[in-house]
Amino acid sequence: MIHILIVEDEVAISNLIKLNLTKAGYDCTTAYDGMEAANILEEQKFDLVLLDIMLPKINGYELMEYIRSLQIPAIFLTAKASLDDKMKGLTSGAEDYIVKPFEVVELLARVNIVLRRYHKTQQELTFRDIVLDTDNQTVKKAGCTVDLTPKELELLALLMRNKNITLFRERIYEEIWGTEYSVESRTLDLHIQRLRKKLDLGEGLKTVFKTGYRLEEAHEVSL
Repeated sequence: MIHILIVEDEVAISNLIKLNLTKAGYDCTTAYDGMEAANILEEQKFDLVLLDIMLPKINGYELMEYIRSLQIPAIFLTAKASLDDKMKGLTSGAEDYIVKPFEVVELLARVNIVLRRYHKTQQELTFRDIVLDTDNQTVKKAGCTVDLTPKELELLALLMRNKNITLFRERIYEEIWGTEYSVESRTLDLHIQRLRKKLDLGEGLKTVFKTGYRLEEAHEVSL
């Protein structure tokens, strides 16, 4: 399982980030100041660090120097929105720089991009009794293998990595087919119908009217 360290001194924001990442299948640990984060990093291994800049004791820039020495990818999550701040954050070694407030779907998308860049995506994705092995490109439901086409596998993986998050049709087309969304195209809808039928997803795979689709286990929580 992918292990992510969240370094954020505002408890409410930290809790919401952790909740949404946990729903997406990540294992999360939290720290509320730079010193606590440094101590945790000495004791545990992580695949990614999400950190604020304005932290007590040791700020995000200082902590970034230590994280970089450990060769762990990091993303800044901060209210500091000026171009100078962004440039400083990225040149300090961070893989990305996200300005608060942000949408959960944006955070998950950027986390996925960085993890893929470092080849740290999860091997097994789960939803209810469905298990997708991303390495072997196989899907099992209640222990029985289900045959899916390559595009169905890609679409299912995208939905499973973003459980409880509404994925816009435009984003799905871009990630799965590498093309812009066209209102005339029924390609996505047909693939969704086949996934529902083959995996007996029913209402678990929800259609969000005029927006997109969501694989739903629980209520979505937004930042």
